[in-house]
Amino acid sequence: MTTFVDPIALTADLIRCPSVTPTEGGALILLEQLLSDAGFECTRVDRGDTPNLYARWGTKGANKSFGFNGHTDVVPIGDLDAWSVDPFGAEIKDGFMWGRGATDMKSGVAAFVAAAIDFVTHTPPDGAVVIAITGDEEGPAKDGTVALLDWMAENGEAMTHCLVGEPTCPANMGEMMKIGRRGSMNIRFRVVGVQGHVAYPHRVNNPVPVMARLMDRLSTHVLDTGTDHFDPSNFAVTSIDTGNTATNVIPADCTAMANIRFNDAHNADDLTAWMRGECDKIEAETGVTVEMSVSVSGDSFVTPPGLLSDIIGAAVVAETGVTPELSTSGGTSDARFVKNHCPVVEFGLVGKTMHEVDERVEVAQIPVLKSIYGRILKDYFA
Repeated sequence: MTTFVDPIALTADLIRCPSVTPTEGGALILLEQLLSDAGFECTRVDRGDTPNLYARWGTKGANKSFGFNGHTDVVPIGDLDAWSVDPFGAEIKDGFMWGRGATDMKSGVAAFVAAAIDFVTHTPPDGAVVIAITGDEEGPAKDGTVALLDWMAENGEAMTHCLVGEPTCPANMGEMMKIGRRGSMNIRFRVVGVQGHVAYPHRVNNPVPVMARLMDRLSTHVLDTGTDHFDPSNFAVTSIDTGNTATNVIPADCTAMANIRFNDAHNADDLTAWMRGECDKIEAETGVTVEMSVSVSGDSFVTPPGLLSDIIGAAVVAETGVTPELSTSGGTSDARFVKNHCPVVEFGLVGKTMHEVDERVEVAQIPVLKSIYGRILKDYFA
């Protein structure tokens, strides 16, 4: 039986698996073997082209079941020539381990897998420890953690609390955990007018200034000034385009893209209704037609400070001497799905280089993160 797992070596082994979404790359095969050897009951929960792994040590349906969630898929490397190292080489130099996924989040996965194996081997808990890992966090996220949670519900599996091991610290180890996230929605607008020659403006209905007016109204509207745990919501225009290359033609239509990051003062349905109302107003004012389509990545959520954040915070202080800030900043993560299953908090290492060329992790942080995760398990089951 495995008695000790080196999280640094495991991080390197995972980086060497070229698991660009949705390719499995050998990462989940490696983890399944390691966890199975340590006594975890492992199940591949693949759905569509997405590889997923569920592993449980202990009794199904235990009153206490602590879960770790993470992903082994990584974003593409981009321009290979821009890298100073092999992006899947896991080279160690200057105190860092270099490679795609080093920060986001193969080091986090390695740390919680190593901590979980050591914990159940040396201090078997009265309860269950769950590892839920997807290969689709960086992609569409439709058949990853969502598929794992669906399978758990169908098979009587459950977590009573969950920690997502995403990198959460901006600059220094231990300084931040995430107790929630803002919601996110992408919106596509299309304003349809009447095309014609620029010399005869009375014969056309130009959609471009109408789109500009609509985007100005939406982006300058104050959605809120923030809430107890969240920064203010914001509407950001990301593109306005006609596809028109002619200088003497007024185009027939104009498209725009936007994103809203919203806090717990709103939900996606209310924001959609607000935008549609503004579209209807500008249609009535100008005679154009405005089409709108919305894609919601997730609603906002917060896990109120309490048992889970207290245990995590105490473990971070004990291992680093740093008291983590409780934050809801940043983008989205799979915690937005886990929150429908059980209380969830995110904590991981420093994420400054995630998704960058020459992504790297400070080697010394990896065993510290393992120690924090191990202490969390010990205190949770105490």
